[in-house]
Amino acid sequence: MGENGTLAPDARVELIDGEIIDMTPIGTRHQGIVLKLNRLLGRAVGDRAIVGVQSPIELSDRSEPEPDLTLLRPRDDFYMHALPLTSEVMLAIEVADSTLPYDRNVKRPLYARHGVPEYWLIDVNGGRILTFRKPRDGRYADESTVSDLRSVAIGALEGVQIDLSGLFE
Repeated sequence: MGENGTLAPDARVELIDGEIIDMTPIGTRHQGIVLKLNRLLGRAVGDRAIVGVQSPIELSDRSEPEPDLTLLRPRDDFYMHALPLTSEVMLAIEVADSTLPYDRNVKRPLYARHGVPEYWLIDVNGGRILTFRKPRDGRYADESTVSDLRSVAIGALEGVQIDLSGLFE
């Protein structure tokens, strides 16, 4: 809709279950955590995945969210010709400072319903990382709080561990 002029090109919105949702402005702490995660994820995954930053993913014709970060299956065109589909998303990450209830109550079930295999919710104010894995029947069967930030596993990439101990500093 931005391309055809329906929305302003710089509008901060996403399509969720057929509704256009205004996204909250990004604060400096949120931005810093996204930038740190981008660097750490890129180093950890190398060429095994593409790190997407605040880029849309196509879950359906009615839902096109823009997670703060994604790990995507490598594609030669780097997604220049089409948005990533659910089958190409290995991990979606939302960084929540003012949006924790929305990211937990709207985004989490949305990602689960569409089969995103892993979802991380970064609770900025709580200084914790919630992980959701194994989507089944519109819910995640495995939900946990990361207890050791020094060694966080990425489920879709066997053997990949990431040190997030300095993420909230």
